[in-house]
Amino acid sequence: MAGVALALVTLTTDFGTADGYVGAMKGILHRRAPGVVVVDISHEVPRHDVAAGAFCLATAAPWFPPGTVHVAVVDPGVGGRRKGVVVAARGQLFVGPDNGIFSLVAPEPSAAHEIAAAEFRAELVSPTFHGRDLFAVAAARLAAGAAPELAGPPVRLAGLPGGAGHRVVHVDVFGNLVTDIIAGERASGRVRVAGRDVGPVRRTFEDVARGELVAYVGSGGTVEVAVREGSAAELLGVGRGAPAEIAPP
Repeated sequence: MAGVALALVTLTTDFGTADGYVGAMKGILHRRAPGVVVVDISHEVPRHDVAAGAFCLATAAPWFPPGTVHVAVVDPGVGGRRKGVVVAARGQLFVGPDNGIFSLVAPEPSAAHEIAAAEFRAELVSPTFHGRDLFAVAAARLAAGAAPELAGPPVRLAGLPGGAGHRVVHVDVFGNLVTDIIAGERASGRVRVAGRDVGPVRRTFEDVARGELVAYVGSGGTVEVAVREGSAAELLGVGRGAPAEIAPP
């Protein structure tokens, strides 16, 4: 497609960099949106781990300028029943599978559309490489100025796999438990993880004594649980997937 790209495009995948998959996606972007600037957020998301991909994307994407197009491909259901989507939220656009990967970065999207229009897809779409033939093509189209609603009909986005309720979606190198509870107005409540009462949401680690559990709003805007100068994951004996909740104080 001729023309000058109007936005940055970021890539978040579980592809790694040993193979040519990321390079193929970048080739499509540069070919169809000449002049596009492509930024790698990460290609080291744990394989097939949608929740980890959602957390990675939500950590980085909000800091990019308005109009950025974010492509996220952690897609164990590629070629199956899940849809490819374009999502508009907070002045940015997100492209990828509708499998919950956008649930943290866009919990209340302004719009979401299935990628159905021919102009947003390659002429031949491999059932096992939608990153190249569907998502990179759609992102290039958007980066070159196409409106997201042109991609296809509106859809309602899926949540993260694992059923209803909140959970721990990431354990960082300090053993802090990052939940998918978006702080909002509930930041004054009491937090529980895996049935254990952590206590009220506090401001920072120094609000408790060394070795004690503390709940706080992390830099990504969701509730986290830590042990001051220790590991919450070790103390509680839990990891990703552990149930989490916040209740009125």
